[in-house]
Amino acid sequence: MALPQPQDLCKADEAGQIQTLDLLFEPSPAIHSTLIPTLRDSQYTSYPELIDACKTRLFSLASSSSSTSPDETLLSILGSHPRLGAKKVDSAQSAAEQANLQGEGEELAKLNREYEDKFPGLRYVVFVNGRGRPEIMENMRARISRGDFSQEVDVALQAMCDIAKDRAYKLGVKQ
Repeated sequence: MALPQPQDLCKADEAGQIQTLDLLFEPSPAIHSTLIPTLRDSQYTSYPELIDACKTRLFSLASSSSSTSPDETLLSILGSHPRLGAKKVDSAQSAAEQANLQGEGEELAKLNREYEDKFPGLRYVVFVNGRGRPEIMENMRARISRGDFSQEVDVALQAMCDIAKDRAYKLGVKQ
């Protein structure tokens, strides 16, 4: 499925905007309510430009959040990504992106639990980008050991935007 022309999104109906956000990010009412105004506010000439504007909005939301008082919308956005190695993944894009992570699911499930215990309300998000399970699990361990909630939020949001740019590239634009 190809994406609509980015310059048409500001005029698209809400259903079309939601469908585009679901393809770029993940299906999530919190993503919709946070980012639809970004789609409507400007006319974008490219998907990287649009995604950078979404990133600015997401980081603005994150700046008002802390580990002691996390923003519920932010947590919902970060929680929209499937757990790495999960058996049931809602979006076809996530399933394809995680294809290299199949097998040895118990260890990945254990690391997901450790991560979520260390960072309540967060979900581990990483741009897999073809990396295999050992490299991803090492990244998870390093981030758990670092233990910095605010940095985790920033890293996860950056990963979501990197994933969105990769998806936009792979999906292409309707001509």
